[in-house]
Amino acid sequence: MNSVTQSDSNSERGSRPEAPEAQLFAPSLGADIGRGRLAGRRVLVVGAGQRSSVDNNVVGNGRAMSLLFAREGAQVACADKMLASARETAQAIEGAGGRAFAIEADVVAESEVIEMVRSAAAGLDGLDGIVINVGIGNGKSLSDLTAENWDEVMNVNLRGHMLVAKYAMGALQPGASIVFISSVASRSPMSRQPAYEASKAALIALCRAVALEGQPRGIRANVLSPGLMDTPMGREASAKRPNRAARALPFGRQGTGWEVAYPALFLMSHDASYVNALDLVVDGGLTNGVALG
Repeated sequence: MNSVTQSDSNSERGSRPEAPEAQLFAPSLGADIGRGRLAGRRVLVVGAGQRSSVDNNVVGNGRAMSLLFAREGAQVACADKMLASARETAQAIEGAGGRAFAIEADVVAESEVIEMVRSAAAGLDGLDGIVINVGIGNGKSLSDLTAENWDEVMNVNLRGHMLVAKYAMGALQPGASIVFISSVASRSPMSRQPAYEASKAALIALCRAVALEGQPRGIRANVLSPGLMDTPMGREASAKRPNRAARALPFGRQGTGWEVAYPALFLMSHDASYVNALDLVVDGGLTNGVALG
């Protein structure tokens, strides 16, 4: 049975798909071929490494985006606070025949952001796109928040994005694209982490400002807001908060890192040339109630 027929029949029955894994197509698993959609483009992925303490066999959003961009023809600068992890991503790209290199950078340090952008632009001989995929949570409810742990989250999740966008703007070529990675936590207090939720919501406002700033040179800025994703960071969160994924989920599963990477690919490509200042939610419809119990 083809995917169209199966999806139609599921919707007609109005019930949860009997086999949720049937919704995992080749792109969802990172098994699709490249089609040259970023041929000749030079992209910096900030947060290209991934946490590996839970399960290194599952791909995170940053690594999936880096690998996919390279598969689609881009040269990729892989930046991360954890240099060894960024190198693993770059080596995976090179092992598949692409071109990539790693940069160590912490977005909290302004001097490191400046050097990261300079190094990426120099190593790639220009920049056509940037993804900013960094973020932390602190697990603190409102009653547990302090000025210090509030600022720690904001410095990474918002201030760091501002610094990258500020210093990248002059290095980006006309027609370039910036993609910020937010979260559906920007729309819901269900994580019970006010600092995280507020930072992710503010990121959307920052994106609009960046989009307006870049418009005269044709530089677009958009946001991706993933939902519950089966990534190393997601598994780590679930280990700390087991009820995180216990609720009903669209298609009976969490999303994959590749299912964040493909929407990012669209926003990064010229296919999205008239898409600007958009918050694109990638959650299977979860925040709109499209999940059957």
